[in-house]
Order: sequence, then C-alpha cells, then structure tokens
Amino acid sequence: MRLALLIALLCNRWKTALSYGNGNQLMIKQWSFPGGIALEGHKQVTEISEPTLPPELIYPLLQRSDNYAQPIVGPGQRVLKGQIIATPQSPFATPIHAASSGIVKAIASRIIAHPSGLEDTCIIIETDGMDEANPLTPCLDYKLETPDELRNKVAQAGIVGLGGAAFPTAEKLATGQSIHTLVINGAECEPYISCDASLMQAHAEQVIQGALIIQYILQAKRCMIAIENTPPAVRQALLEAASRQGIQIATVPAIYPTGGEKQLINVLTGQKIPANALPSEHGIVCQNVGTAYAVYQAICLGLVLIERIITVTGAGIKQAKNIRARIGTPIKHLIEQCNGYNPNVQRLIMGGPMMGIALSTDDIAVTKTTNCLLAMTTSELVQSQAPMPCIRCGDCASVCPVEILPQQLYWYSRSRQLEQCQDHQLFDCIECGCCDIVCPSHIPLVQFFRSAKGELIIKDQQSTQTSLAKKRYQNQQQRRAKEAQDKQAKAEKRQAAINKMKAAAAAKRKNSI
Repeated sequence: MRLALLIALLCNRWKTALSYGNGNQLMIKQWSFPGGIALEGHKQVTEISEPTLPPELIYPLLQRSDNYAQPIVGPGQRVLKGQIIATPQSPFATPIHAASSGIVKAIASRIIAHPSGLEDTCIIIETDGMDEANPLTPCLDYKLETPDELRNKVAQAGIVGLGGAAFPTAEKLATGQSIHTLVINGAECEPYISCDASLMQAHAEQVIQGALIIQYILQAKRCMIAIENTPPAVRQALLEAASRQGIQIATVPAIYPTGGEKQLINVLTGQKIPANALPSEHGIVCQNVGTAYAVYQAICLGLVLIERIITVTGAGIKQAKNIRARIGTPIKHLIEQCNGYNPNVQRLIMGGPMMGIALSTDDIAVTKTTNCLLAMTTSELVQSQAPMPCIRCGDCASVCPVEILPQQLYWYSRSRQLEQCQDHQLFDCIECGCCDIVCPSHIPLVQFFRSAKGELIIKDQQSTQTSLAKKRYQNQQQRRAKEAQDKQAKAEKRQAAINKMKAAAAAKRKNSI
C-alpha cells in the first residue's frame, strides 16, 4: 500500500508546452528539477458549489509562524461583512475581516489547524443571516493608480499567498528588486486537490485580469501561467481568456512537487534558485492563481479576502465538491454541504495527502491557507507499519527535489547531532514527503526532520535570549562602571574645589599676618 500512489520516478528531462493567447503552441527547451515522483491524481474538477451560511465563524488570531493579529472588536459588538475585526502586529501578518454580518460572540480559546492540535485565541462571530456588507470601493481602471497605491489596497484586503504559505501578498510584491518575469502557479501537483483547476475553469477571465494587475504592480515584462498537462478544459478556458493579453500559458508535467515555487521556476525558466535565496533576487516572482483571483476582486470589485475555493474530497466523503467557502467556516459545516461522511472514514486531513496535517476534530475553522479537506478511508491510507532499519538503498536521495541527503540527515536527526543536521542543509528540506513514500523501510523521515528543525529553532531562540541577556548584563556593567567613574570624577572635582578654597583661605590668612 505504501507504494500504491507511486507510478514512476521522475525522468531526467521532460518537455514543457508553451501556448500563447492566440492559440499558437511552441515547444520550449526541456528543463527539469531533480527528483520528484509521479502520483495518481485522484482529482475531480467539479463546478464550484455555493454553501449555506454557517451559524458561526471562527478566526484564529495566529496568522503564520508567531505573527498574531490584534482584535479591534469586543464581545457583543455587531460587525458587517468585510469589516476589519483584527489588525496585524507585524508586516508578516494581514488584517482579518468578518466574512458575514453578525455579533461577536466571544474572544476565546478554540482548537486551531495545527499539527499538534493546539488551542489558541480566536474571534467567534455568531452570524445573523442578513449578510449585510460594508460599502465597496472598486477601482475602475487600475492603470490610473500607482503600483504603491495598488499594493496598499492588496494589503488592506488581507490577501496572502493562497497556495499554502500565507505570506502577505503586498509584502511579496514590494520586492525592491527589478522583476522581469511573473509566474502564476496553477500547477496543483499534490493528489486530490483541484480547487485551483476549478477556479481557473470557472473564472479564467478574472484570473487573467488579476495576473495583469500583479504584472503592472511589479512592472514585469513577462507573465506566464503554469498549469498541469492533465486538465484540457482548464487550459482551453485560460487560452481563450488570455487572447490578445500577451500572457503565456505553460503546460507542465504532473510531477510532484512541480507546484513548489522554486521547482516550478526551474521547470519554466531553467533557472535554479539557491535554497537560501528568494526568486525576486533573480528577477522572478511567483504567485498562486487563487491569489491572482483575490487581487482582481480586491482591485476591480473592492472585495476583501473573506472566501476561497476549497476542495472537499476523499473516499470518506459522500459527495466530493469544490466549495466557495467563507473564511472562518467550521469544517463540519462544509462536510454537511457534501452530504456528510461515509461510514468507513478514518482520517480527516487539512491539505493534501503529502503535506497536509491530520485533524483531531471537524470543529476547526478553515483559514486563508485551507485549500483542501481530505477525508480518507482505510483503503486510501498507507498502512502503518513499524519502521525497519535503514538499508541505505539511496531511494530517498534519488527523489529529493532539493538534492539533500535524507538518509544522512535521518541518522544525524535520530542521534540528535543537530549541528551535523545544519551542516547537511536540514533547513533546505521543503518537507514534501517524497522520501517517505519511497522508503522501503517505512521510516517516517519527514517526521524526524521536523523534530530536528523544531529543536534547532528552540536552541537558536534560547541562544538569542542568552545573547540578549549577556548583552543586557554587559550594558548594565558598563553603565554602572560609567556611573562609578562619573561619581569618582565629581568627587575628585569637588575635593579639588575644596582644596583650592582651603589654599586660598590659608593664603589670605598668611597675607593678613
């Protein structure tokens, strides 16, 4: 079962088809990224369903990493659809908007989408069914505004990268670099996920317009939209929408993880971005198609990011759908919109089978980064087997897309040789799971790597805190030494003045005699 998803290892080279808006197709030079695997798609590009309004909406204040938003509403307060309910506390967070009108029920701890099943502070809104919205301020012609003005609108709309990273889009567009190529990523390489394909098929015109707006903000000379070579209807819709717009539609192989930012850039341009570098440093910016659509809505319609397309699928779901879901909707409400679970459902995953996280409950709310809800049955799950000793076959290294040595990292992380892990580029690992799939010994390699990363991060934080404490102590000692010197200098100055006065008095007495 462990290799049931694996069809073939990635070829050394492949061909990428490039089409223009007028329908002419060329074959560009063959490029590939190292490693990768071909997986069964299990995709259903369905029409986008519109769910009913949930009775409550839940908004975690934790955005990404340790970046929080600050609530600006309180319990009992009525809010409108599109109203800001929390503001960012750093450039790496975005405003949170209410997805419908209602009353703030509480600001309290709820379980959030986290690998450890943690609770964190959330804003809970009880919807009133009226869906009353703030007035909209659309832009009639985005080219009449400056790129900085458009970036500010993107920031105020709360738009983040909808491919999963949740990095604020406005920050990514403020590169400070000269950008020559914009890549719009529509390559959903992970199995089961088809929300982007459904979006492109249903809203190709809006995706193209969003791409053009981003291209204008970046002042990029070239724009490419990359899609997998499996959905012909999606490609046709984009070709028709891109007609006379000068945007190139590139068809790339469905090889996992082609959808990774640096892997996709490598496929399309032949340029390999170093692990410790950003694509913008090399003149390239990559954005998800969902992000492009959200930018179109923010600029041309005045809409903030309060909804996104989510794939709800898996054999554990009675009716798989792509749903236009409100941000903050509890997962159980979306499951109900798909007629519920099948009796043999075993696991609920947020995300895909390769990089998603298992959830302990469906009371958790969807966030801006939720692209898929996957309910899996026993037949779909890889049978859990006890790990066996590593046989040093090297299969993990052959499929690694970032060309690290998972086998060696495994030994170092297992023995807690953290410095050696760093020396072997542990943080270059993108946790794609390719090594886990092909390992004949069933070793949970990514689990070891995540654990080692966590320990190194904690160690680095402790080292930083120790350095700060040492610096504060040194500063305190220097301040005390300076105070002592100043005090001594003042005492000496005062004593010198006293001695001078005494000498003057003695001289006066002597002269008077």
